[in-house]
Amino acid sequence: MFILVSLSISTANGHAFLRFDDKALEGRWDLTMTMDGKAVPSWLEVRHSGLKTLVGDFVGVSGSARPIARIKSENGRYTFAIPPQWEKGPQDFTFDFAMQGDRLSGTMTDADGKIHTWTGVRAPSPRRSVPVAWGQPIRLFNGKDLTGWHTEGANQWQVSNGLLTNPKSGFNLISDQKFNDFKLHIEFRLPAGSNSGIYLRGRYELQIADSKGMEPLKDQLGAIYGFIAPSEMVAKAPGEWQTYDVTLTGRMITVVANGKMVICNQEIPGITGGAMDSNEGEPGPLFIQGDHGAVEFRNIVLTPAR
Repeated sequence: MFILVSLSISTANGHAFLRFDDKALEGRWDLTMTMDGKAVPSWLEVRHSGLKTLVGDFVGVSGSARPIARIKSENGRYTFAIPPQWEKGPQDFTFDFAMQGDRLSGTMTDADGKIHTWTGVRAPSPRRSVPVAWGQPIRLFNGKDLTGWHTEGANQWQVSNGLLTNPKSGFNLISDQKFNDFKLHIEFRLPAGSNSGIYLRGRYELQIADSKGMEPLKDQLGAIYGFIAPSEMVAKAPGEWQTYDVTLTGRMITVVANGKMVICNQEIPGITGGAMDSNEGEPGPLFIQGDHGAVEFRNIVLTPAR
């Protein structure tokens, strides 16, 4: 049943607190949206601004987190709107939804006026309750062929001279194995102007980009795309080999890029655009972005938690 209880407490300057049901809405939600008959992942965060305003962030099937200026509440339903990020259309994306128990359900009307239904569940806790014990390292790329990997379409990935290469834009490369908590070492090299990414559990993109000399922003090398910027820019020049050493437990991540820690045990808020799904409580594969620019990899070694 819907919770429609409200608080009638006022501050000295007359501003009311959030209603009880509005307060219960706060938090992070893993969404599954139906688009053209296919389930696709999305993500929503709701939080308060001041005493009586709900704001948040939304991540769609692609792109980065988009800010929500205000989530309106009326008669047990919630609405908000955000402008398109890249898509062109005559209107904003609009959302209408309700909370029932600990689930959300609603619709999104896209920039072209098409309506998509979606549901949401609360995201799991980002932290582990017990210390992680590590297993034995696994060499995910054997330097000879694509054993242990697959694509979901025509494969453009190649193995040459011991290197895993993506010579042109095509399909993502996905590990056959799925993992929960892990440590990852990976080495990569890209030409000038190229761009790629490594999706941890298939959900959180660790950005690869030609970023030497740039500001350490949320869409440059060392970033969790759209969410966490690296503390400093340590990118090397195009054509040079670079390294990532990553530790992911729950949604807490540490990233060492080219020997320098640029993210120190920070929480990843939620899935990034391009994620395989929004099932954050489940193990997932490693997948390498193949639909952007050229990139080469070697020495891909993953140490899973026991």
